[in-house]
Formats: sequence, structure tokens, C-alpha cells
Amino acid sequence: MAVKTSNQAPKNGRDEHRDKRTVSEASTAQQVTHEEPWDAEQDTIVPLTRAEAEKLFGPSVNRPSRVTPLRVVAAQMVLSLGATLVWWLFYKPPGAAALSAFLGGAICWVPAALFAARLRTLSGAETAMSWMIGEALKMGTTIAMFVAIAFWYHDVRWVPLLVTYLIALKTYWIALAWR
Repeated sequence: MAVKTSNQAPKNGRDEHRDKRTVSEASTAQQVTHEEPWDAEQDTIVPLTRAEAEKLFGPSVNRPSRVTPLRVVAAQMVLSLGATLVWWLFYKPPGAAALSAFLGGAICWVPAALFAARLRTLSGAETAMSWMIGEALKMGTTIAMFVAIAFWYHDVRWVPLLVTYLIALKTYWIALAWR
């Protein structure tokens, strides 16, 4: 059986080539130098002209969106009130289920309304950091409302609350399709 010479033990307990190597050679021997595809020179990005954008996306590409954050919040409120009415009509006993459903919708639209109001007060001074702070406040408000309801409203019906919360949460997808 043949054994690689690099895997054999040194003769007389001494590696003859060890003294010849320097520290820099030993450290660079372990580094792999290969060209990654993303390291290659990239082409420059050329923006579309108005005619190209209209040809690609249609004539309404330059029209401002009808969907505003306040309209999304209004749609969330309408959907959560509609779901509350459905839970009140078809669940027995209706009172606790309807209130739980209303609170589930409110968990969605109250933080969204706070975020929309924050966007309106910034009035064009938005940065990525201000959006991140707004989203953090929105998530914090949502978690705080879930915790507050769990601790202080002992007659909560979780199924109506969570179903209505999810219905109101899906309004964002409806708003994206609405554009």
C-alpha cells in the first residue's frame, strides 16, 4: 500500500523542510485564492427612460398610488369591525367573542395608525432609520397590546381575537394588489 509522503512522519523526528519555510509562507499556504463571481467587474445600471417604463409597466406607471397609509388603516378598521359583527352574530355567547374580535382587530390597526401618524408628521424627512424606528414602535405596541389583553382581560376568546387579527393583518396584501 502506498502512503503519501506528506502524511509520513519526519525522519529522525525532524522535518527537513520546516526550517526552510518562513512564517508568511506557512500562513499563505492555507489561504485559498480564487475569484468569486461577485468580485468580477459589474456592469453599470442604466435607469429606464419614461417611454421604456411605460412600455414595460403600462401607461399608469407614473400615476401616484391611490393607496396611502391612512387608507390602509381605514381598511383595517372596516375589516375588523366587519369581523366583529360576524363573531357577534354567529358565536354563542356573542358579547365576549365580539369584544375579543374587536380587540384582535385593534391590535392590528392601532399600531398601524400610530405608524401612519408618525409618517405624516415627518412630512418628507423619512430616512431608513426613521422607518426602522417606526416599525420597532409598531412591533412594540403590538406586543404590548397582546400582553395587556392576556393579563387584564380574563374573559378573552382567543380564536376570535387571533382570527380577526389575522384578517386585519392581511389588509397589507390587499393594499399591494389594489395599486
